[in-house]
Amino acid sequence: MSKILTFGVYDYFHLGHLRLFKQCKKYADYLVVAVQDGNYIKKYKPDAVVMYTTEERVEMLEALRIVDKVLVYETVSPEFLEKVDFDILALGEDHKGGRFDDVERWCVAHGKNVVRLKRTPGICSSEIKRELGKGC
Repeated sequence: MSKILTFGVYDYFHLGHLRLFKQCKKYADYLVVAVQDGNYIKKYKPDAVVMYTTEERVEMLEALRIVDKVLVYETVSPEFLEKVDFDILALGEDHKGGRFDDVERWCVAHGKNVVRLKRTPGICSSEIKRELGKGC
């Protein structure tokens, strides 16, 4: 059985996230979703608005049939990846440069495949946050 890993904040869960998970399942039988710890987000982005706690985001993701396992992470790094059982890492098309290059190199060096997945056109978490701020 092949396992694919993807990661994100997953606050304001939306159709783009679900479609990401569906893309992941085209590459592997087992989907591991890593959700970023809210305390870590606040530590490095104190002005960030996170609607749901880490525990609530984990609960939502665990309730999805398409998701097989949910982990919590602080930052995607080789140290984090060493602790996770996976065969394929799913990166977004915008995950380039800096730590993402380091992570990709680590995967190649450790026999892990890396796939780049497309964003869902017209759906953006930042835009959803802006729109919610106007109407609520």
